[in-house]
Amino acid sequence: MAGKPKLYYFDGRGKMESIRWLLAAAGVEFEEEFLETREQYEKLLKDGSLMFQQVPMVEIDGMKMVQTRAILSYIAAKYNLYGKDLKERALIDMYVGGTDDLMGFIMIFPFLSAEDKEKQCALIVQKATSRYFPAYEKVLKDHGQNFLVGNNFSWADVHLLEAILMVEEKKSDVLSGFPHLQAFKARMSSIPTIKKFLEPGSQRKPVPDDKYVETVRRVLRMYYDMKAN
Repeated sequence: MAGKPKLYYFDGRGKMESIRWLLAAAGVEFEEEFLETREQYEKLLKDGSLMFQQVPMVEIDGMKMVQTRAILSYIAAKYNLYGKDLKERALIDMYVGGTDDLMGFIMIFPFLSAEDKEKQCALIVQKATSRYFPAYEKVLKDHGQNFLVGNNFSWADVHLLEAILMVEEKKSDVLSGFPHLQAFKARMSSIPTIKKFLEPGSQRKPVPDDKYVETVRRVLRMYYDMKAN
């Protein structure tokens, strides 16, 4: 019997958080090894575990997988969260791609200066409310179904819920003008596996703090400052 997937990353969100979300939504238990020192990272490099010298890396089904999108695609397909046919898979890919674009504005936020954080927060809310949330609101309104692709939740839905909650951390009432997304959020949050992941004590990571930022900078030797978009 195959063991639990093992995740190699920092003790924080970053690019691994969407992988945690998808595994949790699928009801899959997983283990984690947190990178805290440069030596741990260099050992993975020396062992040949990081094909492109980057994390996240996930050990699953006898593979050492890198590249976040590839890992997520594999998990989605393995656990029937990738649609029932090629057309549904294409739609899921399209919606995930849009959500990824929005998440990109959020991902760099912890690494910005205080001045740039203020600007980036405004940009995140502006992009969410003028570009991304209206698109998903229209999808849900037009087809009248419970989820983005049909009446079964998929990778696209899990990804969107994660993004919604991330934006709400910047502006708590950001969904006030999006009734279909409000209902979507409630439906998704009530799915037993997701509800469990949202409860205290789960493997969901908190908002990145200064300790997380310092650990990432130290391990990856990031001595430069990121800039807001």
